[in-house]
Amino acid sequence: MSRFKLSRDKIYKTVARQLHGVVPCWVCGEHVAHADATLEHIQPLSEGGNSHQENLAISHDRCNNLRHAKTKH
Repeated sequence: MSRFKLSRDKIYKTVARQLHGVVPCWVCGEHVAHADATLEHIQPLSEGGNSHQENLAISHDRCNNLRHAKTKH
């Protein structure tokens, strides 16, 4: 299991515990099921972001992909 997947699981479980089982998508705000969760960089690595916990958020896989498709030129 990758370190990134471990981080996703840890962050997902932490948010779920804090918000009584509801994990909102950082992009659209809707609940994210654990199976659909991806780890999103709030400030992309390509723009100087990092992989520290404060720059990571949970999002739907589709929202993550759509967000990145819009920012690529």
